[in-house]
Amino acid sequence: MGMHCCHHEHEEKPKVDGRYRKILFWALLINGGMFAVELLSGLQADSVSLLADSLDFLGDAANYGISLWVLGMGLAIRAKASLLKAASMGAFGVWVLGSTVWSAMTGTLPEALTMGVIGALALAANLGVAAMLYAYREGDSNMRSVWLCTRNDALGNIAVMLAALGVFGSGSAWPDLIVAGIMACLALSAAVQVLRHARKELRHDHEAAAKA
Repeated sequence: MGMHCCHHEHEEKPKVDGRYRKILFWALLINGGMFAVELLSGLQADSVSLLADSLDFLGDAANYGISLWVLGMGLAIRAKASLLKAASMGAFGVWVLGSTVWSAMTGTLPEALTMGVIGALALAANLGVAAMLYAYREGDSNMRSVWLCTRNDALGNIAVMLAALGVFGSGSAWPDLIVAGIMACLALSAAVQVLRHARKELRHDHEAAAKA
């Protein structure tokens, strides 16, 4: 998933690819739109796994936006942008985890049909973005991480659809809660990883500046 593998390892002045910039822009629009769709659908259907998946789309939209913003910029700026992303990922991860606990305590039963339909729509969106990014899967570490994030997000969409089947078949909210809990914990773990990586990049930049 987007927030679970997006690290920023670049050379000091990466070459800007115009076509790649356009692809990132469309990926940003698609992920931003799907974040809104899943957020509203998750709230309406009382599905915390949809809310968690909407967090994934938000994380990816932030990743694409940051990638667009920092293309061609120096290491320090890119690292500081990653710190901002890590903070937002962590905040929303805590929110989704809290929503999962609250739903478990209140015994809310999510609407399986909405979960399945929106999960399928999200899967189609991620597959479309992955197809656009496929040509850049073997590029630099940033390009590869962006493509891998999108590809892995499709697995999260499939998990939501399986949770919908579990809710429908069992009449219980636990499949939805389990998927949401796993996704929220992964989001928090990814936020910590991105934070550590960004701080390492900042230290490297400071050391390089001191030696200059």
